[in-house]
Amino acid sequence: MAKKTPSVALPSVDYRLVPIRPEAHLFQVTCTVTDPDPAGQRFALPTWIPGSYMIREFAKNIVRIEACAGGKAVGLTQIDKATWQAEKVPAGTALSVTMEVYAWDLSVRGAHLDGSHGFFNGTSVFLCALGQEDRPCRVELVKPQGKAYAAWRVATSLPVAKGEKGAAALYGFGRYRAADYDELIDHPVEMGTFALIEFKARGVPHAIAVTGRTDVDLKRLAADLKPICEWQIDLFGGKAPMERYVFLVMAVGDGYGGLEHRASTALLCSRDDLPNSNTPASGPLPEAYVTFLGLCSHEYFHTWNVKRIKPAAFVPYDLTQEAYTRLLWAFEGFTSYYDDLCLVKSGAIDSITYLNLLAKTASAVKKGPGRHLQSVAESSFTAWTKYYRQDENAPNAVVSYYAKGSLIALALDLKLRAESGGKANLDQVMQLLWQRHGRTGVGVAEEGPNSVFAAVAEVGGAAAARWLKQAVTGTGDLPLERLLKPFGVTLAWEAASSLPVLGAKTGGEGSEVKLTSVYNGGPAEAAGLSAGDVLIAWDGIRLTPAALDKRLKRHRAGDQVKLHAFRRDELIEASLTLAAPAADTAKLSINAKADRAAQALRQGWIGA
Repeated sequence: MAKKTPSVALPSVDYRLVPIRPEAHLFQVTCTVTDPDPAGQRFALPTWIPGSYMIREFAKNIVRIEACAGGKAVGLTQIDKATWQAEKVPAGTALSVTMEVYAWDLSVRGAHLDGSHGFFNGTSVFLCALGQEDRPCRVELVKPQGKAYAAWRVATSLPVAKGEKGAAALYGFGRYRAADYDELIDHPVEMGTFALIEFKARGVPHAIAVTGRTDVDLKRLAADLKPICEWQIDLFGGKAPMERYVFLVMAVGDGYGGLEHRASTALLCSRDDLPNSNTPASGPLPEAYVTFLGLCSHEYFHTWNVKRIKPAAFVPYDLTQEAYTRLLWAFEGFTSYYDDLCLVKSGAIDSITYLNLLAKTASAVKKGPGRHLQSVAESSFTAWTKYYRQDENAPNAVVSYYAKGSLIALALDLKLRAESGGKANLDQVMQLLWQRHGRTGVGVAEEGPNSVFAAVAEVGGAAAARWLKQAVTGTGDLPLERLLKPFGVTLAWEAASSLPVLGAKTGGEGSEVKLTSVYNGGPAEAAGLSAGDVLIAWDGIRLTPAALDKRLKRHRAGDQVKLHAFRRDELIEASLTLAAPAADTAKLSINAKADRAAQALRQGWIGA
């Protein structure tokens, strides 16, 4: 038997990050390469972050960059928007590139630093040494200087550099490590005086770090998140794919958002969304808290669906340019279905609350004219230019692969369950995808044996796969009423209000009534009004947001009104015929007279 060649440990790429001037929002970040490319080492910063499909140009926040080797300055030339090339250095000489990064993006995607805390995603601050992406990485996180920062600590899922000199203690500053650059940028970091609590889910340590001024009840939050996490772990076989997981929560006055990572998530929420000591111990949860738990559930589900079960276009990620896939309906849409489903399956909410959440999603999709023009497959592919860059015409041209994708997942789940007498379901499809793709690292193809359609065919038959293909490539409405009926659930469509409508969405500030979107085929469009117009008078009477409702209450569909508006700085006049409100608001209810078969199907679906 031939002897195995011993593996040779590759030199690491080392990083050092210091919040040098929190008051100026500046991180100083140094990247050191032990054996740089003899032809001249190149460095690049990603242009986008996985999970948020828009080119964000993180390099725009670099305010200073320089290189040195052996104590001497080295020439560094920028060769495109996000790439720099260093001059050649003598063999055996380490090369360091140091940059200052402006961090004032209070979102889950970028970096933010001030006197109260620091947060960053690796894509915003860590240069990639091109050609050395597979090298192990070491990171030294340095506490900012000054008494004001003495109590700061670190929350991250980035593994500590155990056994190394200067290794960080858990929640401490010091050295951390990553297997390669891809792992390095997939562990966001929060530093500051955050509130912290830990719990275990199926034996795996979990932590919740909450930044911002809140009265959060951490024990309650941990108790409510634990069964949600465990239900998802059980769905995928009972063993979590990470050794430790961290929820990084930034609480602000008004905010919402989340971004998934392999062993953590960055979350932005309104502080009033979090539970406190007055949150009811039993009975229905406050709506805002349910929304927050749904956000946590969504990002946690991504631990499997998109971080490990990935589209082939993301294997590996190319962060220098757009990575196109027509499959976001499966990765974001299916995850959006499971986020609330998990809440009811784990006992966080009851079936009535769940059906109300489902009705909101169905209503949101129904209200969008764009669903008739764009399929979720097209929406996935054009996310870079359309979904993430929406303008005033987006409602007419774009469908959400999140919202409609979740309804397609719902419809598929109902179809599989009903046609098999409860023996097949979408859970089995997800489990199959996990075995074939999540555990193996093989990307999910858009067609063929490695596709979602192939997994559906194996679980529910070829007809189910053909149905799914038509649903994601077509623009028709889903037959939800028919699919819900075998489960003893009734779907009815109603008008949200009895008032006539303008056929436009209004917004504006203060007393301004501004048309933010004008819907295709509606009264406002027929009257010649456009998005951006500011309505100032209705039949010669001054118009304000409060007055608009009063005017509508005095009219019926078919009435004609005279409107005056400003378009830019020019006064225009329009004659508008009011229309009847559309029946686009979903109402879901359980049929108390449903037979035992329907009750059994519903029990298997939502446990009620």
